Amino acid sequence: MNMNQPQAGAQHPLKASKPRRGKLARSEDRAGYIFILPWLIGFFGITLLPLLFSLYGSFTNYDITSQMDFIGLANYERMFSSDPLFWKSLSNTIYYVLWMVPLTTIGSVLLALLLNERVAGMRMFRTIFYLPSVLSGVGVYFLWMQLLNPSTGLVNTLLSWVGIAGPAWLTDPFWTKPAVIFMKMWAVGGGMLLYLASLQSVPPQLYEAARLDGASALRRFRHITLPMISPVIFYDVVTSLIGGFQVFQEGYVMTESGGGGPMHSLLFYNLHMWHKAFTVFDMGYAMAMAWVLFVVVMILTALNLKLSKRWVHYEGGDS
Repeated sequence: MNMNQPQAGAQHPLKASKPRRGKLARSEDRAGYIFILPWLIGFFGITLLPLLFSLYGSFTNYDITSQMDFIGLANYERMFSSDPLFWKSLSNTIYYVLWMVPLTTIGSVLLALLLNERVAGMRMFRTIFYLPSVLSGVGVYFLWMQLLNPSTGLVNTLLSWVGIAGPAWLTDPFWTKPAVIFMKMWAVGGGMLLYLASLQSVPPQLYEAARLDGASALRRFRHITLPMISPVIFYDVVTSLIGGFQVFQEGYVMTESGGGGPMHSLLFYNLHMWHKAFTVFDMGYAMAMAWVLFVVVMILTALNLKLSKRWVHYEGGDS
């Protein structure tokens, strides 16, 4: 007799049955789906589908009106081998990012340190330095075009008072990108606000203990302040880097006919992509450019995340 065979008439163990959901739980589920329905429609209809369409379009000769033939990797081959303005616009954008990100980050940290001091009228100073960051739009660029005017602009006038002949900021190809980066510095108040909030959350006991041990102000900044605000620095660097690769308006508004001149010195990547898409209607090529930019930004963001483990300090660990 096989002991493994079930005995006739033996009772099987009762299978665990799932608890049935009540009407109230099902009603709550439906309400939840209804609440997230606008987001689902927005994500699939406005984000995901256009994203997939642009990916497919990058392999076509799509021109908006008359054709959309699959041409494989031809757009990408043309981009890397026979479009000199692609490399020019990419190098202009990388130059802008390499200078803009560290300068605005350092400027924001230094400004936050100054505005973190307890002196009379500090709230007014914080408001004054923050105000430029809420101003945006074409008007700001026209204002800076007046300020950077080589003959009547305020910047060159101030330089002349100390015996310096100011350059032709927006017409000399050597000075156009430094002018745009200099202009970007006036809006460091937005980053300053983040750093100021982070500085005020640093426990004062750490500074008191460091003072008792004889640590100088520089050592307190290096070993206490910087590690404690490093998550905000990391956030600012990543978002500034992504925003830097999206630079467009400066080249479009501040150059003649939006062409990115003189000598394509302000032809940024997005501006070149915009001309391809909406000036010559080479939409398939523009879509391929967009995906190259997406890959570049994703690689740099992943690299930042990887390197952050070496210098970003989280009070609760790496999570």
